[in-house]
Amino acid sequence: MLHIKKRALFALTAFSATASLTFPAQANVVASLKPVGFIAAAIADGVTPVDVLLPDGASEHDYALRPSDVKRLKNADLVVWVGPEIEAFMAKSAAELPAKKNLAIADINGVKPLLISGGEDEDEHTAEKSEQPDADAHHHHGEFNMHLWLSPEIARKTAVVIHAKLLELMPQGKAKLDANLQQFEVTLADTDKRVNAQLAPVRNKGYFVFHDSYTYFEKHYGLSPTGHFTVNPEIQPGAQRLHQIRTQLVEQKAVCVFAEPQFRPTVIDAVARGTQVRKGTLDPLGTDISLAKDSYVKFLSQLSSQYASCLN
Repeated sequence: MLHIKKRALFALTAFSATASLTFPAQANVVASLKPVGFIAAAIADGVTPVDVLLPDGASEHDYALRPSDVKRLKNADLVVWVGPEIEAFMAKSAAELPAKKNLAIADINGVKPLLISGGEDEDEHTAEKSEQPDADAHHHHGEFNMHLWLSPEIARKTAVVIHAKLLELMPQGKAKLDANLQQFEVTLADTDKRVNAQLAPVRNKGYFVFHDSYTYFEKHYGLSPTGHFTVNPEIQPGAQRLHQIRTQLVEQKAVCVFAEPQFRPTVIDAVARGTQVRKGTLDPLGTDISLAKDSYVKFLSQLSSQYASCLN
């Protein structure tokens, strides 16, 4: 009996040693936000798992890392995030990562020329802050609008760099990684055409969004936003801003106002009351979409349908 146990132990040890040589440990990718995870999941599908840091229902504007989050970041083989301008909650932990593990989308070659200034919002934001002087102490909107995941062009560039990073980590997965990137680029181009066609009839219709997340999507598809309620969803817009929006709604300069799943402020109902304006919901984080190979293109299609259903 003892000889059998020894043989079994030897066989198990030999198998473990062989397995570790044949099947290297999986690299794991941690994405800051769900849409960033969508892009990563398209490239990593069938190669390595992708995890998302920000829980559903939370906002990137005011999230605070838990000790378990810090541990996940430290243990990740690759961390993909947008950058400290919008994800201040990650800045300290990301700065402690080795460069090869740290991928900030804002720093990718070719992204900087595509950035859209956030400067046009500053006058409105200053007015809001003067009415609520302490409310915005924790939030810095920055020089640029950093909701970069809503740009199909930046998403494609991000996918290319994630592919390159994973290829360094897992060269044995090259065939699958190459196929995933090729498929992502093809499906993204097809979805882009479909979304263009879906939004073409509503391009000249005015609307208000609750918060200025959507600029990259709107410019890419030629939409005509009338304005937004706030640049920081944690701050309710001031009375002066609400009066301006109400006036434009009464004058029928917009056909729709959009809330968000995380933010359904009563001010939207109050401002729209008694007008002909319709109310819709836009989800800039793809809350109800699961991480999968086709998540990002589903995300674009869902957002397009949310616009079209209210504006048509």
